[in-house]
Amino acid sequence: MDSIWALEAAAESGGGNNSWWIMIIVYAVIILGAYFLLFRPQSKKKKKDAESRKNAKIGDEITTIGGIVGRIVAVKEESDSIIIETGTDRQKLRLKRWAISSVETPLERVQQAASEPPAVKSDERKGLFGRKKREQSEEK
Repeated sequence: MDSIWALEAAAESGGGNNSWWIMIIVYAVIILGAYFLLFRPQSKKKKKDAESRKNAKIGDEITTIGGIVGRIVAVKEESDSIIIETGTDRQKLRLKRWAISSVETPLERVQQAASEPPAVKSDERKGLFGRKKREQSEEK
């Protein structure tokens, strides 16, 4: 009976150290996973947004954090502000750069239009494996 108690005590003392290390490693993996899944992409997006605000130039179309859409007509570096023109009556507003939510340059619009796939005609739709349905019907 005494030998059983001695074996249990030895198993508890030796196994206890390993369980603490495993638990610490598991928590470290969870914290690292949360960092790479949650915090790192958010910081990358913040850097990208700050860079686009900094590189906004005359002629770019912007949207402010308040939802105002306009085109930049002047940039004042000394006060870190911009002047935008909005609406059909071309009303001008002066805004701080930090109020810019998104910047769309005219070059980006041209590139987006060029990268969009051309419209597919209704009789030239492709089937499941990329073959044209019209060719399939002709083979039958």
